Amino acid sequence: MRNISVLIKPASGKCNLRCKYCFYHDVIDNRQIKDYGMISVECTENLIKKAIDYTKNGFCTFAFQGGEPILRGLDYFNKFIDLVNRYNRNNTKVNYVIQTNGILIDEKWAKFFANNDFLVGLSLDGTKDVNNINRVDARGEGTYTKIIKTSKLLKKYNVQYNILTVVNKLNASKIRSIYNFYKRNNFKYMQYIPCLDPVGDKHGTKQYSLTPERYEQFLKALFDLWYNDIKTNNIISIRFFDNILSMISGRVPESCDMKGYCSIQNVIESDGSVYPCDFYVIDEYKLGNINNNTFEEIHSSYAAKNFINSSMKLNYNCKDCKWISLCRGGCRRYREIEDKSESYRNYYCKAFYNFYEYSYCRFIELAQMLRYSQLKKNSIHRSALI
Repeated sequence: MRNISVLIKPASGKCNLRCKYCFYHDVIDNRQIKDYGMISVECTENLIKKAIDYTKNGFCTFAFQGGEPILRGLDYFNKFIDLVNRYNRNNTKVNYVIQTNGILIDEKWAKFFANNDFLVGLSLDGTKDVNNINRVDARGEGTYTKIIKTSKLLKKYNVQYNILTVVNKLNASKIRSIYNFYKRNNFKYMQYIPCLDPVGDKHGTKQYSLTPERYEQFLKALFDLWYNDIKTNNIISIRFFDNILSMISGRVPESCDMKGYCSIQNVIESDGSVYPCDFYVIDEYKLGNINNNTFEEIHSSYAAKNFINSSMKLNYNCKDCKWISLCRGGCRRYREIEDKSESYRNYYCKAFYNFYEYSYCRFIELAQMLRYSQLKKNSIHRSALI
């Protein structure tokens, strides 16, 4: 029995929004072919057959991301479900996850997600005034109103969803009002990820850039809010904090950036090309093509092994750091900084160090006060959403 998670880009990098910090727009600008078009049914059938065959009665997660995956259309997703049901003869447990900006979701989509038990990651960067600065459409207009409408639609049909917030220069300092706003809207499952500067650019130079100092202040403020809620038995799931509690309790973190090394995420572009990570969907990291290769061949390739091995490199100071068992160097993407003297040092190293100093004793307190299984029971983070 084996498990696999596959991250599919059914619409390649196409998107109906023009978010100012979009990391995937930057990714496609750094490869020879920027847009692979819409994924074909033939390619879809190949990846489904090979994923199901790979698991051999295990677990398979099909995740969809973009660009904006909804652009591939509802007919395609219905066809996807039909193909899974056709080829899943070995009783593989299948999970479905989708990350979306939510703009195109209507009643038909909400019913589809409910009927097929999708976990939906809905992108929102906070209150209206904050969200509409960076998350804009092709006309430069804000997206807040439509996202909130979509969240209500998902609630109406009892669709499981969480809120994904990209932490940037603007909203980092407004986390108290954002967190309280999320609570008022009953958004109890939250994920916060720091925004990425473009590949090869000097960190901290963009209008939206998040500095280590701002990120540290953000983490501390968010933790205080979350801690006070947990203490009063108001359970809020924040993926980063859930993983820290899990690690303190002796469990393996589910978030890839907290394991200390990369794994192969099986990111499949719409032409069938396979890449190890959503941050590295560029030519030099291509592992193969699902139309020509099996997952066994892809995982055993030199390119895959080299990607994993190179992710284990840490800054020479990390081995003596008191927080290495929790930090583990962080995400590889944030360890690729331009200062060669700081080779493999996470850009947010100081922020993480000071945050653990600030919060660790209270994490221990919560781990002792609560059975983490209860937190896990209340969490819907069935799969990593990037």
